[in-house]
Amino acid sequence: MLKEFRDFAMRGNVLDLAFGVIIGAAFTTIVNSLVNDVIMPPIGFVTGGLDFSNLFVTIKDGAASASPYASLKAAKDAGAVTINYGVFINAVINFLIVAFVLFMVVKQINRFKKKEAAGEVPPPPPTRSEALLAEIRDELKKAH
Repeated sequence: MLKEFRDFAMRGNVLDLAFGVIIGAAFTTIVNSLVNDVIMPPIGFVTGGLDFSNLFVTIKDGAASASPYASLKAAKDAGAVTINYGVFINAVINFLIVAFVLFMVVKQINRFKKKEAAGEVPPPPPTRSEALLAEIRDELKKAH
């Protein structure tokens, strides 16, 4: 059973998946930084300083203090029950950026594959006389 598991784990597809997950985790950090540090500040500036991550609706006040809360952190610290739709908006923006970047990567890979496929022309099949000569050669090799 151990050998069978090792054979399964060492297949190319499983290793490719493992590398993909590792690269994906690193890529997530980059995308989060892009969204939080590059894209959201200008959007916040255009919307008058609105910070999407602090958009929430209080369902139930916390035991420590009552609403309104200055930030989502303050609401969580107070123990309030909230719907964090601003965090969801950030997650949607992250997803759209990742999807767009992956689309562009796949598009480029497909473009390179098309160029490779167009550049590789299979050799023409041998003519009838070449095929006959090859058969004669093979028969002569067998005879000796």
